[in-house]
Amino acid sequence: MYDWLIVGAGFAGSVLAERLASQRNERILLIDRRNHIGGNAYDHYNEDGLLIHQYGPHIFHTNSKQIFDYLSRFTEWRFYEHRVLAEVDGTLVPIPINLDTVNKLYGLKLTSEELQEWFSQRAERVPEIKTSEDVVVSAVGRELYEKFFRGYTRKQWGLDPSELDKSVTSRVPTRTNQDDRYFGDEFQFMPKHGYTSMFKRMLDHPNIHIMTQTDYDDVKNIIPHRRIIYTGPIDEYFGFRFGKLPYRSLRFRHVTLDQPWHQPVAVVNYPQTNDYTRITEYKYLTGQVHARTALTYEYPSAQGDPYYPIPKAENQELFKKYERLALTTPDVWFVGRLATYRYYNMDQIVGQALATFRRINETLPAETDTTTARLMPSSAALAS
Repeated sequence: MYDWLIVGAGFAGSVLAERLASQRNERILLIDRRNHIGGNAYDHYNEDGLLIHQYGPHIFHTNSKQIFDYLSRFTEWRFYEHRVLAEVDGTLVPIPINLDTVNKLYGLKLTSEELQEWFSQRAERVPEIKTSEDVVVSAVGRELYEKFFRGYTRKQWGLDPSELDKSVTSRVPTRTNQDDRYFGDEFQFMPKHGYTSMFKRMLDHPNIHIMTQTDYDDVKNIIPHRRIIYTGPIDEYFGFRFGKLPYRSLRFRHVTLDQPWHQPVAVVNYPQTNDYTRITEYKYLTGQVHARTALTYEYPSAQGDPYYPIPKAENQELFKKYERLALTTPDVWFVGRLATYRYYNMDQIVGQALATFRRINETLPAETDTTTARLMPSSAALAS
């Protein structure tokens, strides 16, 4: 008899497995339908000996010292500040848009103060910002929106930015200085030996039993367990009774080149050309010294594993039906991106898992039969 069956060995499931095992001395069965732990953050050495991210680049950044300190128990860190270029009008320029982006693209010599005025002259007045298009045109105007955002968003989501919630483009800031870092968080690091190594240390506990290549439906009625933490798609858990929640998927093409470097930064975006959205070169992320280099070409897709919940109002309405059902389901806690149908960064998932553990500790004494159903809302995800 396991105390907990945890479905999904990504950040949410692994953090909760570690906390429940180490802090409550409870027995955990952690399963995943893939053949590895780590979820989408899984990395490994390819046949050429290069460390790559199987599911595209995962860059750790956070402003939460609590989250950083927690993960530091399981990994050493390599300092890394992420930088991205975009190929626009045949030129590589920094993204997010900053002072150098505009000056290089238009052959100008603006100062930061002059750039603010330059943006203001081009910005469109939007009475109420509702969509991703509204966010950008109200900040920098339509020309930069067309160059940097519209084509990229259409490839990424299969939808025009005018059809998507404002949260999609709100994630990318606009700067008037020369700061070319993609993120501005206080803690920006990469696990020194990779994510998979970190997950292995996190799950190295005698109370945790791991089964990969295992589907929830295959074990739920066979292996005895008292409670469930479910991090998979919430609609799948309930047999899609209200219909499928739509997701955007990705396809990856991994290649090795017989040369030490290929591009000037880790990631180059392609908002105007090509059918892929970006190319990642992993040696920038890992710090690995190698005569060859590994790249990943990323192709958005309507089919495949669920990666990104599509942020539209009608999709949220459908999710709310599943959420109400989840809240009446005893002994099941729904945690993570797929279970709460919301996009989270890795640190936010860790924060949500730690907040879930605190809620479990507060409401569920160890080794009792109290029935409790929980679906962690987005507000709890950011608790730190």
